[in-house]
Amino acid sequence: MQLHNRGVRQDVRELGALLGDVLEGQTSRGAFETVESCRRAAIDYRSGDLESREPLVTELEGLSPHRQRTVARAFATYFELINLAEERERVRTIRTDSQEGTLEDSLEAAAEELGEEDVETVRRILDDVLIEPTFTAHPTEARRKTVKSKLREISTSLETLDERLLTDKEERHLWQDIDAEVTSLWQTPQVRNRQPEPEDEARNVQWYLENTLFDVVGNVYDELDETIDAEVPGDLEIPKLFEFRSWAGSDRDGNPYVTPEVTANTLERQRSVILDRYRDQLKRLSGVLSQDGSRIDASSAFQASLERDRGRLPGSARTAEQRYPDEPYRQKLKLMRERLRRVGDVRPGGYDDADELGADLEVIAESLRANDADSIVDAHVDPIRRQVATFGFSLASLDLRDHQQKHTDAIAEALEHEGIDYRTLSEDERVELLTDAVLQDEPVIDLSETADLSDDSARVLELFDSLADWQTEYGVHAIDTYCISMTEEPSHVLEVLFLADQAGVISLPEHAGIDIVPLLETEYALSGARRIMGTLFENEAYAQVLEARGRTQEIMLGYSDSNKENGFLAANWSLYKNQRRLGEICDDHDVTMRLFHGRGGSISRGGGPMNEALLALPNSTVTGQVKFTEQGEAIAEKYANPRIAERNIGQMLNAQLRARKQALDQPEEEVHEEWVAAMETMADAARREYRDLLESDGFVQYFEQATPITVIEDLDLGSRPASRSGERTVEDLRAIPWVFSWTQSRCILPGWYALATGVEAYLENGGSMNTLQTMYEKWPFFRTTLDNAALSLSRTELEIADRYADLAEPDLRERFFPRVSDEYERAADLITEIGQRDQLHTRDWLGENLERRNPYVDPLNMLQVYLLGQTDRTDIEERTLRLTVKGIAAGMKNTG
Repeated sequence: MQLHNRGVRQDVRELGALLGDVLEGQTSRGAFETVESCRRAAIDYRSGDLESREPLVTELEGLSPHRQRTVARAFATYFELINLAEERERVRTIRTDSQEGTLEDSLEAAAEELGEEDVETVRRILDDVLIEPTFTAHPTEARRKTVKSKLREISTSLETLDERLLTDKEERHLWQDIDAEVTSLWQTPQVRNRQPEPEDEARNVQWYLENTLFDVVGNVYDELDETIDAEVPGDLEIPKLFEFRSWAGSDRDGNPYVTPEVTANTLERQRSVILDRYRDQLKRLSGVLSQDGSRIDASSAFQASLERDRGRLPGSARTAEQRYPDEPYRQKLKLMRERLRRVGDVRPGGYDDADELGADLEVIAESLRANDADSIVDAHVDPIRRQVATFGFSLASLDLRDHQQKHTDAIAEALEHEGIDYRTLSEDERVELLTDAVLQDEPVIDLSETADLSDDSARVLELFDSLADWQTEYGVHAIDTYCISMTEEPSHVLEVLFLADQAGVISLPEHAGIDIVPLLETEYALSGARRIMGTLFENEAYAQVLEARGRTQEIMLGYSDSNKENGFLAANWSLYKNQRRLGEICDDHDVTMRLFHGRGGSISRGGGPMNEALLALPNSTVTGQVKFTEQGEAIAEKYANPRIAERNIGQMLNAQLRARKQALDQPEEEVHEEWVAAMETMADAARREYRDLLESDGFVQYFEQATPITVIEDLDLGSRPASRSGERTVEDLRAIPWVFSWTQSRCILPGWYALATGVEAYLENGGSMNTLQTMYEKWPFFRTTLDNAALSLSRTELEIADRYADLAEPDLRERFFPRVSDEYERAADLITEIGQRDQLHTRDWLGENLERRNPYVDPLNMLQVYLLGQTDRTDIEERTLRLTVKGIAAGMKNTG
């Protein structure tokens, strides 16, 4: 059976040709020929037909500013279209492999593996697993929302061309539509002319939840239900396995624009969106449940439920009976839609929470099953029940987050008015004071008294004062987690507990309305994990919080800042070790740990294939519950297309089910002491080399001169400032622009630097290459770490990075670029030797991807280097420079 009409080469060729036609029509024949000349020169150099890039560089530098801008726009737009072609190819692969039964990491494969266990073990695994993707507003998405909307339209047309049998006339009309969208795309500003606001970012996250994930989650549950039923004997109910969360509109760390008003608006908008979706679903269900009440027995439980609704909503009940006489299900659904309409309304009768809606759907399902309508329940009722269980009345629960210093300062200022000098207290004294304050009945501070406080401290107290109101209005689950950035002491956690207690969100021992989540990201915090968490678990007040929260502790690990502080290899080893350490600490205190992985899109920030990452976690940390951040361009890549979104969710579930089974079978994976010693040696040497690079005199200046960091800071990618204090230091710079800058210059240093130094230190100290090869073959952590480094190395282009290095002062260039390039060459050689392969990467698709893209990224890099070298750029040159950043980001399919 032929599933598709097209292939990726045809899509690329025809979209490229169409863009050429639009370019010529919208500009001139001369502009088209210039772009073609640059394209051919880049391709000829890559293929070996030209000895150097100088013809390309000479042509670009000789263009007028307006023509340079046209060239930048042409290549940037090309990548937007080619990304759609590659997305379509991913869908083809998914569908073809699914049809042929060769889809790797599938739910069917997971079910087969679970089928090896008895029913009770499978039930335990299913009950244990909860996957919580958490969408952040971190500014790594370089595309405007308007541009994304146009690209979605083109994507839909490509899908129709690929998957439907069309007449010649229908195909012509589709290409006319694509032509119109590409023309509109060309005429649309590609770069934002204003900084996005936090509510813009919240709406962006909301779009994926509302328009993709809401619909595909049910498909994943259905597939798992079907495959489990086929592989595991016995009757197993599939529990809730997913929950989506968000930081957009609630993450305050370093972002003064995320106010309580922004958070309140986000909560209200998300509730409104999800209630609308439920009403739509119930309306569609009403079209199905047209059963004649005189021909079925609707069950006593159903009738009692319907009568209760009639009592709640007598006016609506009369309308329902008149409109649907003798159709009890439709009457019930009409009243359910009215109850949804009244959620948050001054009128009575609305649902108190999503559980009540779920109970009504359960009553309908049981009644239908009693009337032998199981197929209707499976096809139409159960998908809605699973949506309600997954999305509740909040669409995505919000996590609050702020920097620990903000809480410390706010408490110090507030307590000063009570005669307490909090700043001078030792850590032990702070712990004692905060504990006693939480345990006493009387409040210590008035959160509404902020007149004499600094602006930052006033905002902290205002937030906690609002939190209780939000939980009352939207339900505790809508906003029930507080993450503390840069946690380094137990008091940093107890400060949030104290503020929540003063707000009435926590009332011990009966009620704790929030999970308090320490974010451990510095080496000091990670190495001090037992000191921090052990103190908390043994603290009288915090122990009561644990009891109230089901003895589950969420702990967040910061991949981004850990990497920026320690370098790629040392950070990965530190995170692995400390995950195991945290698991031991939680086991010692009979606490269930939920790790929250603060991953970014890039390899250096914890990115890479999620299913591989989940399977590479230490067994002792796999409790079944796992949480991780999704951000920036990774959200669009994973969740914009419904089929790719479904595939990603299925892969996550496959990995987590298998990882939990593996953890139950073998609570501690076999990690030889020899391997641990090797990693210690490698990580120590790598960290020293990385820190020496960063701390070398002149390195910060080199970074500033040899990358487009100054342009990136002004790009209006997100609402949050690029640095924490505006200082030009690596420590102060946020991890995203740090990685983004290196990626633009094609020297993805954060994803591999010092790895070679580390490996060589091990070998020079008596280590064996055979041991490293065995570690790669048998240890998922080591294999995943090296494979991820290989991806960053594969995307690095030293020839192009060399041209960026020429922008630096000559002495800086000579001190740093040879050092970096030498480290690259050695790392590439060592990874291929350890992996016992001929090429860096293990993925065939990546080689094809790079071969297709690199010649088209090159002109943008060459133009960017030229513009960065101009000391006095005109306005049009500034706009062109920003456009090259966007185009390279699209070409690399990665920013930060």
